[in-house]
Amino acid sequence: MNASAVLALLFAACSWGSMFLVCKPVLAHVSPLWFTTLRYSCAVLPLALLLWRFGDRPALKLRHHWRALTGLGVLGYGFFGVLTLSGLSLSVPSHGAVLMATMPLTTLLLRWVLDGQRPGLRVAGAAVLALSGVVLVSGLAGGGNATPHALAGDALTLLGTVGWVLYTRGAARWPDFSALEYSALTAITGVPCLLLVAIGATLAGGSQAPSREDLAAVLPHLAYVAAIPTIAAVLAFNYGVRQLGAARASLFLNGVPVSALLMSVALGQHPSAQEWLGALLVIAALTLANRSAPTAASPAPAPLPAGVPPCPTA
Repeated sequence: MNASAVLALLFAACSWGSMFLVCKPVLAHVSPLWFTTLRYSCAVLPLALLLWRFGDRPALKLRHHWRALTGLGVLGYGFFGVLTLSGLSLSVPSHGAVLMATMPLTTLLLRWVLDGQRPGLRVAGAAVLALSGVVLVSGLAGGGNATPHALAGDALTLLGTVGWVLYTRGAARWPDFSALEYSALTAITGVPCLLLVAIGATLAGGSQAPSREDLAAVLPHLAYVAAIPTIAAVLAFNYGVRQLGAARASLFLNGVPVSALLMSVALGQHPSAQEWLGALLVIAALTLANRSAPTAASPAPAPLPAGVPPCPTA
């Protein structure tokens, strides 16, 4: 097992776990659409600078594949980000965390449906075990906060997670792209589309642009989310996908609600025995997945569009 990939994926999971706690109060000041737009707009420049410094002829790759990269960027950054925050605004962080944990199951299902690759029993069992654990951690097993608003928010979050699963699968299309190149190029192409949508929605009255006072209130939160969950965690997660494959890497997303629980402990909250049991189930699932055979590797790269030569190896 690649230790650096495991550490990278655990870091990404913990970063995204913290994001639920950080973003919840922000949504009282800034809409999900505008916060997502600002978040990734802040991240694009650092990613572009890193790409210019460490990428291998990124302009050539961008010119050849900009259409596909744009679609994946919109899915991974815009679609997922906006719907997840919209769901969080209606529901509670624990619900968002447990729905994030359904992504390994969605990944396995899509691999089965789209690629014809039936998941191995051990990997599928690890996904189910981990999902059971995060249900216990979140408190959903006892009914939780199942109000109509929360259910609507959960539906939005669940739909948004499909965008991230498709974005994760898209990395296998270009095996010669580094994690940095894939992360940065999809952000560079996707964020302008997200900005246009935000401006258009504001002009049409469907969203409200944040005021100067609102921006001042959320600036520390925005800086943290842009730097850690957006840049560092995405790079770490994409690196883990490269090393372990999309299905196995997605299993580490079950650490998101567990990390959120541990951060709540640090803030003075005392978890119940049920929550601790759920955390132990998640840890057991990760151990089972790490010991499994490489049956959950990324699907074979899709063929390049007609007339487009392969990019140089990164």
